[in-house]
Amino acid sequence: MPLLSLPPSTFISTVEDLQALCYSLAQEEQIAVDTESNSLYVYHGRLCLIQLSSRTADYIVDPLAIDNMSALGALMANPNVEKVFHAAEYDTLCMKRDYGIHVVNMFDTMYAARLVEGKLYGLAELLMKHYEIKPDKSHQLDNWGKRPLAESSLTYAQMDTHYLLPLRDYYMERVQEVGAIEELREIFNDITLADPKEQVVDPDGYWKLVKPKELNKRQLAILAELFLTRENIAEEMDVPPFKVIDNRVLVNMALQSPSNRRELGNMRGLRPEMVRIYADDLLDAIDRGHQNKPPQPPVAQKVDQPIADRYVVLHAWRKEKAIARKLESNMIISKTTLWGIAHKVPKTIEELSMLTGVGAWRLAAYGDEILNVLHKKKQP
Repeated sequence: MPLLSLPPSTFISTVEDLQALCYSLAQEEQIAVDTESNSLYVYHGRLCLIQLSSRTADYIVDPLAIDNMSALGALMANPNVEKVFHAAEYDTLCMKRDYGIHVVNMFDTMYAARLVEGKLYGLAELLMKHYEIKPDKSHQLDNWGKRPLAESSLTYAQMDTHYLLPLRDYYMERVQEVGAIEELREIFNDITLADPKEQVVDPDGYWKLVKPKELNKRQLAILAELFLTRENIAEEMDVPPFKVIDNRVLVNMALQSPSNRRELGNMRGLRPEMVRIYADDLLDAIDRGHQNKPPQPPVAQKVDQPIADRYVVLHAWRKEKAIARKLESNMIISKTTLWGIAHKVPKTIEELSMLTGVGAWRLAAYGDEILNVLHKKKQP
């Protein structure tokens, strides 16, 4: 089915229309959900579109035009309606971050495909595999915060949910055939319980921009100041830092250490408007770098050796289990959960059950093995 054959979607841009839509979709057994954000274009990204599909119609919600999203929150929390995503982590985190929306009763076609076929599929791959459709990937770089959006952009967004429900039916059947629905539900539960992380600037992030010994200590001090100054400018301009000054240009500024506007303006790759508006900020940062004490490399967080040793053993067990099941390792259990087990050293199934990431299915399937590996007991 070619892209142009999609039926027209309904654009929702008022509270009243959103309420009516959510009331209608609450009568469905399943709905498809996707979101689009503008994190490539602003300092603090936010949800700009929310796509919803029933079995008969597609809808695109404009949260930038709606000042009350509570109706959508109620729909997402409705346990009687299954919400079908593809690669849901980012979508669910963004909804929780921007609107406090928590998703209840979820299905993810990406994880279902990974579980029954042992391969990581993007949505574009599934659309080609099942429908011989090749989406226009150029729209992945669209600025979803712009208004109005081009019709081609809206059609691309519509495609992200239009096919999800039949894909869900196909993979649900496959999952049930192999008796893996409880395992999959546990993975979905982990996704919905995850909380968004606060956007915090790492003051030592500049170390990641340079190769070892590329800069001397004084140049590193200058880079540290330029890095934080770029961050402040990016927040003021409401753009991502890489759109203010490219990483390589920032490093070259630390290397060359321009001392005036003319030298700053001669920096290759530094846009003229940066010099015109922010020359004083950049030159002040360079001056502070000349005066500051040379920075020390960040100290890696130390892990007690016994904890690290336990993690290594658990990680090896996970890899063997994944190979035996022909799955990717993170489908077995997450690294974060392994570290939690290595720290807590549970001695019983009950103690293991108290740890985040070890639900009822994993406990029944892997609990005894994990305890045996953790305490170096031989399998019976």
